[in-house]
Amino acid sequence: MTDPGLALYQKSIDDKVTFWGECAKAIDWYQPWEQVLDDSQAPFYRWFSNGQLNTCYNAVDRHVLAGRGEQFAIRYFSPVTDTEYAVTYAELQAQVSRLAGYMASVGVSKGDRVVIYMPMVPETVYAMLACARIGAIHSVVFGGFAANELATRINDAKPKLVLSASCGVEPSGVVPYKPLLDKALEQSHHKVERCLILGRSQYAAALQEGRDYDWQQAIKDAAPAACVAVAATDPLYILYTSGTTGQPKGVVRDNGGHAVALAWSMKHIYNINPGDTFWAASDVGWVVGHSYIVYAPLLVGATTVLYEGKPVGTPDPGIFWRTIQKYRVKSFFTAPTAIRAIKREDPNGNYVAGTDLSCLETLFLAGERCDPDTLLWAGEKLGKPVIDHWWQTETGWAVAANLMGVQAIPVKPGSPARAVPGYQVEVVDEFGSQVPAGQSGNVVIKLPLPPGTLVTLWQNDKRYQESYLSMYPGYYLTGDAGYMDEDGYLYIMSRIDDIINVAGHRLSTGRFEEVLCQHPAVAEAAVIGVDDKLKGQVPLGLVVLKNGIDISEKQLHDELVAKVRQEIGPVAAFKLVSAVQKLPKTRSGKILRGTMRKIADNQSYTPPATIEDPLTLDLVRDALTRMGYADALLQQHV
Repeated sequence: MTDPGLALYQKSIDDKVTFWGECAKAIDWYQPWEQVLDDSQAPFYRWFSNGQLNTCYNAVDRHVLAGRGEQFAIRYFSPVTDTEYAVTYAELQAQVSRLAGYMASVGVSKGDRVVIYMPMVPETVYAMLACARIGAIHSVVFGGFAANELATRINDAKPKLVLSASCGVEPSGVVPYKPLLDKALEQSHHKVERCLILGRSQYAAALQEGRDYDWQQAIKDAAPAACVAVAATDPLYILYTSGTTGQPKGVVRDNGGHAVALAWSMKHIYNINPGDTFWAASDVGWVVGHSYIVYAPLLVGATTVLYEGKPVGTPDPGIFWRTIQKYRVKSFFTAPTAIRAIKREDPNGNYVAGTDLSCLETLFLAGERCDPDTLLWAGEKLGKPVIDHWWQTETGWAVAANLMGVQAIPVKPGSPARAVPGYQVEVVDEFGSQVPAGQSGNVVIKLPLPPGTLVTLWQNDKRYQESYLSMYPGYYLTGDAGYMDEDGYLYIMSRIDDIINVAGHRLSTGRFEEVLCQHPAVAEAAVIGVDDKLKGQVPLGLVVLKNGIDISEKQLHDELVAKVRQEIGPVAAFKLVSAVQKLPKTRSGKILRGTMRKIADNQSYTPPATIEDPLTLDLVRDALTRMGYADALLQQHV
């Protein structure tokens, strides 16, 4: 029996030009491209060179012109402010064109940068699309980021305009953004001429005369701006990778390849068609928000859900399921950490019962590695396919996934399935030689990367080459370690620097965490390698228990050690494990293993700007000190 997904993949590798040329027909072009793939400046590849288009036109105007202006483009829901409303495509066009008109009237034009520092509100989507409309390059910085982090991004992007809001609203309370913005502007060497501030009722911001302007007042009389034709190879946006220190890494996404790849992915990966409702429960500050809250759903004429809240606590662990029911969500995308949070609060799935999820076809997970236990729990409680898929800020869309819009292949828990068309993924050793099936190595992608991926780092081609292309010439280094099985399924086990070297045996943190999460008491786990005089490194595990679990520390320790010994073997030398109340994570759900490792080994560290709850580092330090690491006398950090 033929495998349509495999046939599609083979075509994308054997004849890239024909494959992506056909995909590009889903996008409206002002001027067709001269070359699908321009490799004249390799390894700086360009897609659809000399083609001209406008991303905002493709995401908004063409749907209105096709007679679908009254269809909902955005369903906005904010449980933290008790606000809910819908925005049609016609209303979206009006809002975006007026904001774009204001921006043009104050001198923002093609190629200028605009920094967007805003919460999860529809105006943030308007801001991104308004930039795209006039050819300005947006750089969204996660709302609430520390002032110094915002300042480094302002210095790097050098924006002509900053769009912000008076505040964000978290379950813990109001987070004033404007004072953080003021502080960042004081710190930054680059001087911003103008800021547009969206006032929210939860916090009144003081405006600086001559620099700050009220959003609603400013755009009230603005003349609508038309879409501007830009080159397919012109930048659409800069997105700075999370957790950067010093000089940030600004991932550059182009207009043409981005539109083509995202439109293709909506149908083929997520099975979303015009008029369907898609929900990515993320934040516009992250790549998932850029790709799958804003651009991809709108490019294909779907309805996107914009949600300002959390998976638990706003108000309870059933909010996701009720939202899916209310808006008739067909395909839902969130992070494994969100599902683990729900599982911890509602281990028996009581909140799922009583909701009508008949509309839901698939739950997609990405953001960090999904342990099999979480995937299986979600599948059992929801009674729906749960699809793990893998990608990065740099790639902008999935590298490995189950093609639900083509033909689903069997799910293997722990694997994001096979490489997606366009990505020639290989697993290699330190010398660049492919390793046999089942053997761990470094995951790389053969150049050229497909459309929609990063084309360089903002004004830093040298760093782009050094960071991603220099270790294995002709390949992109993902920075992830894993293996491929005999069926071509990829397994991403850890970051390359999360490999633990135990007496010469290379073991991944992901494998340890997978085993620990199999224990019925464990909600989630993090494993790091700590220094050991005899073995070089040994694994140390911290686990978070499910709510309502009553188990002694000794019993938990003994059972977890025995489980690892049984599943991985004595070679793992696993003896260090303890329970903590909470693990340190970024706001996007990534566990801060590197920071934990520094604490354990008494090294100085800087808490990442992306950390969700800084107090979790103290919880970790206390646990590590009890275990004989993180000397309490060396608690200072940079």
